[in-house]
Amino acid sequence: MRIPRIYHPEPLHSGSTLTLSDEAANHVGRVLRMTAGQQLHLFDGSNQVFPAEITQVEKKSVQVRLGAGVEEDVESPLDLHLGQVISRGEKMEFTIQKSIELGVSTITPLFSERCGVKLDGERLAKKIQQWQKIAVAACEQCGRNRIPLIREAMTLEAWCREQDDSLKLNLHPRASQSINTLPLPVKKVRLLIGPEGGLSPDEIAMTATVGFTDILLGPRVLRTETTALTAITALQVRFGDLG
Repeated sequence: MRIPRIYHPEPLHSGSTLTLSDEAANHVGRVLRMTAGQQLHLFDGSNQVFPAEITQVEKKSVQVRLGAGVEEDVESPLDLHLGQVISRGEKMEFTIQKSIELGVSTITPLFSERCGVKLDGERLAKKIQQWQKIAVAACEQCGRNRIPLIREAMTLEAWCREQDDSLKLNLHPRASQSINTLPLPVKKVRLLIGPEGGLSPDEIAMTATVGFTDILLGPRVLRTETTALTAITALQVRFGDLG
């Protein structure tokens, strides 16, 4: 059996004994049905992994004793920030989960003119929390030891106008460049993925005024979730650590 990886939201220290978070305890004790003496790997987002032995399992709590932390860096050399217009239902969750497996470091949910999802206030806050939990679970599964940030949602234009030194990319079916023709080297990318109905002409024009480069993925029309993962994979192959 593979040793389970568990995220702990507070700093870990070699040799200490601690109680797992409520969610982790439920997963370890009730879902995995683990018992005292079994092994875990814990990480806290610091890029270290701590071997741990379960010392006590009760109905709603699990205690563990930590071994020495070991640095394990599996992060991509490409700092990839995904700006994803919010898609419906499980499509957004799928995009977040898989993009994190592929090495995305930051995700910002976006609202655009053709965004078919209406969220605000408490409903939006709960969604952000849910998406961050999906990010944690994806890291537990794929072996990443740093938790990517799911930022607060914002408008597409506000995100596009943020200033940084990233290469800014927008997918466009009539673009003249592809990812393979972008010049090397590239260390930081902002990747914009639009809604299921695409960006409006005004939005496309706006991206050009703030320094985005239009790129073409290929001759076929892809769904928004397919587009995101295809583009991320291609970027990681060219500039990151895939392939």
